[in-house]
Amino acid sequence: MSQDGVNNSRRLLLLGSTAAVGAVGAGFVAVPFLASWNPSEKAKAAGAPAKVDISKLEPGAMLTAEWRGKPVYVVRRTEEVLGMLEGLADRLKDPANGNKDQQPVYADNLQRSREPELLVLLGVCTHLGCAPKFFAEVKPEPFDADWQGGFFCPCHGSRFDMSGRVFNGSPAGDNLLVPPYMVEDNILVIGIDEETA
Repeated sequence: MSQDGVNNSRRLLLLGSTAAVGAVGAGFVAVPFLASWNPSEKAKAAGAPAKVDISKLEPGAMLTAEWRGKPVYVVRRTEEVLGMLEGLADRLKDPANGNKDQQPVYADNLQRSREPELLVLLGVCTHLGCAPKFFAEVKPEPFDADWQGGFFCPCHGSRFDMSGRVFNGSPAGDNLLVPPYMVEDNILVIGIDEETA
């Protein structure tokens, strides 16, 4: 005890205890505050790549996946369908895939894909955002007497071939979009490609 009646050791103990409790309290306040800066689970899922097992996808069949809240059509094309793609150029609005600024580099070919038999497209019509229906069979259809297989949007009549290229006379002005993707051991990863990975 000092001469003026103050217990210095007790004063130091109280100051140290108060500082420790204050530091713990600041931590309890800071953790939720800093955690609020992290993106939500919904936001993480919206930007995250989607993985799809394509090992059981038969030739001529399609499966639908979801990426960023949009449908993605995955089609395993047959040799017959691939052989017909070149002969459709005179019926198409954009046979050369003119919306290249929105497409990955590997979509700049006749098949608009990395592997000729595998087609990956956003299932969103480029006219008004409807979901085109898959008509795989090569047979006359009410909407096209010379149908060679592809996608038809029943909302407004847009037609797309088996590469997602838009036909003349369709309200849609652009081809269906190809999302960035890559394939690893029968797993399709949508939303990432090896050029940017």
